[in-house]
Amino acid sequence: MNYISKILGCGSYLPERILTNQDLSEMIDTSDEWITQRTGVQRRHIAKDGEFTSDLALRAARQAMAQAGVEAGEIDLIVVGTTTPDDTFPATAVKLQCGLGMTRGAAFDVQAVCSGFIYALSVADGLVQSGQADTALVVGADTMSRILDWEDRSTCVLFGDGAGAVVLRRAERKIEGPAERGVISTHLHSDGRLRDFLYCDGGPSTSRETGYLRMQGQEVFRHAVRKLADVATEALEANGLTPADIDWFVPHQANKRIIDGTAKKLNLPAKQIVLTIQDHANTSAASIPLALTQAVSDGRIQPGDLVLMEAMGGGLTWGAALVRW
Repeated sequence: MNYISKILGCGSYLPERILTNQDLSEMIDTSDEWITQRTGVQRRHIAKDGEFTSDLALRAARQAMAQAGVEAGEIDLIVVGTTTPDDTFPATAVKLQCGLGMTRGAAFDVQAVCSGFIYALSVADGLVQSGQADTALVVGADTMSRILDWEDRSTCVLFGDGAGAVVLRRAERKIEGPAERGVISTHLHSDGRLRDFLYCDGGPSTSRETGYLRMQGQEVFRHAVRKLADVATEALEANGLTPADIDWFVPHQANKRIIDGTAKKLNLPAKQIVLTIQDHANTSAASIPLALTQAVSDGRIQPGDLVLMEAMGGGLTWGAALVRW
């Protein structure tokens, strides 16, 4: 039997503390104008002391479940995309599982940095379609503030903390092709040769320190626009679609210039782009579900709309997902 993963609901959570560009200008040698012009970021949310990635994930998951009308007992799979887990092990997903009161199924993390939500969605979609799970919770959650060097103005101004989630449920496919509502297809890529462009300089195997995020910004930008446009085109062509078929473009919120450059290559107008970078900054794996939830909540994304999501992160990893809402 041919199945598809339906998206039943989505949710998000942002920490209460807001750090503006003006606040940062009092901490390091930067300015609101410098940050805004180069990145599009105006403010970001920062987790408070004692507020962990799993706490953000739990709040987003509960909101998504409430919108979907799903109880914890119905969920049999949790996949969390995160690069800032609470602990080296076990997975943040099992902590979320416990917090939700879910006592069956499986829970695990996926690590693809900013591409984490796309990767997690792809894994969950595959398991749902194969029949190994009926209802899945997919979460992107990160507390990037915990791995930032707050003396490095080239990186610390870019990131924020947050979480977003969607609930998937297996359903029999009624029609063939991209007109069916649900996850149409996902497309994943990576190239380990480009690892040094964006990485964290610590970890349990190499040192006893967590380390800090390090980035070669110009190299990341150079690869991002081309790779993101390519994988978006790949997703469309795989389903016999063109950019003209897209209703909403929900990109990873890394840098407004990257988003604008990718949209230009795809010939997508600004009115179809969901932008949250000005308020959220780069929340890594959380950025796409945060933006998605905002666009659903304010009524922009409607049932039947074709949504293109894409992201690129450390590794380098990148990917895209096509969803009929």
